[in-house]
Amino acid sequence: MKIALIIVDMLNDFVTGSLACDRGKAIVPNLAKLIKAARGNGVYVIYSNDSHIKDIDKELILWGEHAIRGTAGAEIIPELAAESSDFIVPKRRYSGFFQTDLQLLLSELKVNTVVLTGLHAHMCVRHTAADAFNFGYEIIVPKDATDSFTEEDYVIGIKYLREVYGAEITDVESLIAKWK
Repeated sequence: MKIALIIVDMLNDFVTGSLACDRGKAIVPNLAKLIKAARGNGVYVIYSNDSHIKDIDKELILWGEHAIRGTAGAEIIPELAAESSDFIVPKRRYSGFFQTDLQLLLSELKVNTVVLTGLHAHMCVRHTAADAFNFGYEIIVPKDATDSFTEEDYVIGIKYLREVYGAEITDVESLIAKWK
């Protein structure tokens, strides 16, 4: 089994900036632990990051200006900084797959299982899961390494991921134990 850990939108604007999510701050320690374990156990680490074009991207109409390409708001939070062995795949829509290089990268790495983490379980994680499912990947979601703006959105997101895409819902400690 070849696994990729995908970290969705753990960017300055989503954690502390224009679309700040206090609940996003709470998952940072678990994500840091998971990323470290992934790097130490042969699991690919991929960041799927909003990288919008100012005054162009449709998401900006709905959500206001955020994660504008080339700004500090579009950078990965320092606590989860990418390393040279990691991959960064910019996106302009909710799904990490939609018109990005993610599918090509996963295919070339011969990945068959994706671990989806980050923000937001009911939105960007969910849309990325939809495409992962459609491409035939096994999906794992550590429930303590993803979140949403509200508890209600989070619960809806996790339930949807499990029921519609057959995602294995687990937790960081259990997942790390499997990798060892």
